[in-house]
Amino acid sequence: MNEQVESRITHNPLQCGGKPCIRGMRIRVSDILHMLAEGVSSERILLDYPDLELADIQACLLYAARRANLERLVA
Repeated sequence: MNEQVESRITHNPLQCGGKPCIRGMRIRVSDILHMLAEGVSSERILLDYPDLELADIQACLLYAARRANLERLVA
């Protein structure tokens, strides 16, 4: 799954304000995560965004999990 996240989640400073997006499209990771948090099913998201794949949604979740697990040094 490591390669999957790295190839599916992209960052481009000239696109969507540099926010992480899915495969270079203008679909932000945060938009997908918000929809999931609001109870929208993966199936519904895939219907609404036909260019997405289930693996993209899974990559968003793994990306968020990794970001939430970052250790911070406290001075």
